[in-house]
Amino acid sequence: MNKKKALSYKSENGRNGMMKKFVLLIVALVVFALVGCSKDEPKEGEGSAEAEYGGTLKVAMSAQPPTLDVHLTTSSDAIDVSLNIYETLVAQNSKQQAEPVLAETVEKSDDGLTYTFKLREGVKFHNGKEMTADDVVASMNRWVEKSSRAKLLLADSTFEKQDDYTVVLKLKNAVTDVLDVMAGRGQFPAIMPAEILASAGADGVSEYIGTGPFKFTDWKQDRFIHLTKFDDYSPAEGEPDGLVGSKTVYVDDVEFHIVTDSSTRMAGVQTGEYDIALNMPFDSYEQLVNTSNLQTFSPFDKGAISLVYNKKSGIMTNPELRKSINAGIDSHSVMLAAVGNEKLFKLSPNFMSPENADWATDAGKEVYNLGDVEKAKQLLKEAGYNNEEVILYATGDYDHHYNSAVVLKEQLSKMGVNAKLEIYDWPTLLDKRNNPENWDLMVAGISYVTTPSQLLAVNPDWPGWTNDEKISTALDEIRVAATKEEAKEKWSDLQSYMLNDYVPHTQFGHYASVISATDKLEDLTIFNTALLWEVKKTK
Repeated sequence: MNKKKALSYKSENGRNGMMKKFVLLIVALVVFALVGCSKDEPKEGEGSAEAEYGGTLKVAMSAQPPTLDVHLTTSSDAIDVSLNIYETLVAQNSKQQAEPVLAETVEKSDDGLTYTFKLREGVKFHNGKEMTADDVVASMNRWVEKSSRAKLLLADSTFEKQDDYTVVLKLKNAVTDVLDVMAGRGQFPAIMPAEILASAGADGVSEYIGTGPFKFTDWKQDRFIHLTKFDDYSPAEGEPDGLVGSKTVYVDDVEFHIVTDSSTRMAGVQTGEYDIALNMPFDSYEQLVNTSNLQTFSPFDKGAISLVYNKKSGIMTNPELRKSINAGIDSHSVMLAAVGNEKLFKLSPNFMSPENADWATDAGKEVYNLGDVEKAKQLLKEAGYNNEEVILYATGDYDHHYNSAVVLKEQLSKMGVNAKLEIYDWPTLLDKRNNPENWDLMVAGISYVTTPSQLLAVNPDWPGWTNDEKISTALDEIRVAATKEEAKEKWSDLQSYMLNDYVPHTQFGHYASVISATDKLEDLTIFNTALLWEVKKTK
């Protein structure tokens, strides 16, 4: 109807040129008068963006974090919350490159054994105290002691105070991935007040105090975690980019609601009870995408789903058994069951992200996704398997973990493996998996990292307990390689060895995360999770 009117108007204007000019003149004068008025006299109620936006941002998450002391946990739920509370010396930009955050500058010595971090001055903790070198040294040395990634890759390194705003990292050996390790997400090196760390017990700190854009307020177990905008926040310079750059907060409060049931999360975001819902059910992806009042994201930045073998205790310490099971696994069926939509997964033998230009390789693809049950039976027989019970761990808090485990259990049965599936809530699983006497196999989501040395599949301290001299030697060579090309070639050789011979994990596939938000939010950025700075919610 409007198009017809417009055409008609044009046509009419063609017949009445003089009248058109007169009308346009009148309209121009009226518009000029209105614009001039609006510049000099703002309408009542108009104001800054901060005045227009605010309120409480409600985020539905699928599991309760075990702790918010991120030096101690790799839990993605803990990280999703803690990224808003704590900051680090360096962090990842949107290209997963390390850039300064609480450090103003970073200088590396010519011999590569010393890194000097000049701290930003005037940065306050949530308790009002200014961050100084004492806090950074206490935080970083505790992180080196507690983090399995730091213990493996920065062993015997120490952080020392040079002056109140300068910290020096001293390494035993020069390696090329120091800043990448420090910028990693899992067990990230949060800077906390020294006195808080000094009073921490074995279970971690008792107060969650950082320098981030939000401060911890309250945690009602099994219900919600409440954060509040930190009014004295000192943002870094530069445009927001991943976890670096400036961070402007437009909401007053954030509530992370623990909603383990995925259908409840979905209904909540559809009705507006929640503004953002994390870890949305994969089988609802098409419905979410086609829901008019939602914005749905499915970035392939989450990670991979893997079967982890316990190589420290029990029957899976035998690599021939691991090879046998690997030969029988049909990864396509597992991934399809896990996420329910072929748009949301990729089959690839890569331990690293297939999109990682520096490290992605298909080395070892000849033993990936074979699904050869008869071969598995033959290999199991040759390995001496005699129907021993095999304990398979998974959590029910994540649908893709649970669904993978159910299909895997069926595939193991077809191979002749006497598998017993045990399902736990996520915090319980995190606790039980630390005892190598408890389990043999475990379904796990493995987050992407920026260098092979940070992979959990090669970490001797992470559950699964990879401990192989050839892997350790190869990783050392990769970390000191003279060129990127040399390093990547060595990594390809190592991935092939891991898939063909050692088999620390069996890779099922890579998956997208599904995050939905109401269309009431503006400027929501997804970077592994929903970033809660820069996002705007109308009051």
